[in-house]
Amino acid sequence: MDSAVRYVDRRTGEVCTEQIYGEASLRWVYESALGRLALEGVVKRALFSRLYGWLMSRPGSTRRIAPFLAQYGVDPAEFADPVGTFRSFNDFFVRRLKPEARPVDPDPAVVVFPADGRHLVFPDVSALDGIYAKGQRLSLPELFGDAALAARYERGALVISRLCPVDYHRFHFPVGGIPSAPRLINGPLYSVNPIALRRCIGILAENKRVLTRLSSESVGEVLILEVGATNVGSIVQTAEAGRAVAKGAEKGYFAFGGSMTMVFFEPGRVRLDEDLVATSRGGLECYARMGERLGTVA
Repeated sequence: MDSAVRYVDRRTGEVCTEQIYGEASLRWVYESALGRLALEGVVKRALFSRLYGWLMSRPGSTRRIAPFLAQYGVDPAEFADPVGTFRSFNDFFVRRLKPEARPVDPDPAVVVFPADGRHLVFPDVSALDGIYAKGQRLSLPELFGDAALAARYERGALVISRLCPVDYHRFHFPVGGIPSAPRLINGPLYSVNPIALRRCIGILAENKRVLTRLSSESVGEVLILEVGATNVGSIVQTAEAGRAVAKGAEKGYFAFGGSMTMVFFEPGRVRLDEDLVATSRGGLECYARMGERLGTVA
């Protein structure tokens, strides 16, 4: 059985095979009996990720930067700061980009992607017959830790943005508005790569996550959820609660590792672009960058 992770590059329409950072270790942990013992006993625990994050924050970790750039084709010309100024691998990992590297669609009727990554979009969460694998359903009450909130969004639209270690790891607001104080929902740190999610979508409702409500004049109340994962040392919020933000403004960043954002819209508030809906319906993620259009205000 072909277990490769594939996605569509939205700009070219090409179907690509993901080059997975640490793929051999990831497959061993999630696809072997011995690996799954290690997963439950060690890998999913916060201490494991904190230790790895500490190692990636040591000055000696800078030696990893040049090989990483070469292997994954990351373009230093986009960086706001020169490569030589990074004090550790994690410092490089949470890098800022030049504003022109991620232009935000200026049309006030357009909703944009909150992050670089591989995206899935669903116009109606309740109509899903599977995410990442057939028969898997996402439990919103477990994901939000709030049954009443889940009921409000159960027929709403959902945008899942999966960030790989090779991606720009700051996340942004998909529309303008006023953000609430973020709410931490603590949990373990499983991987959010499809290799893991194909086995159990429930990982998303277990992992450490942060939930923010964004009050927007254009699309009502938007829920923004950041989901941590293995080797993500922290989810850092940089936006100030209660202070108005513009579309595309920075919300925060993930420290080292793969991770995910999930954005929920109230029913009937947005029209997701049909090419994205069709790709997701076909079971493929679509690669796009932060600031690019994902849909319009309904």
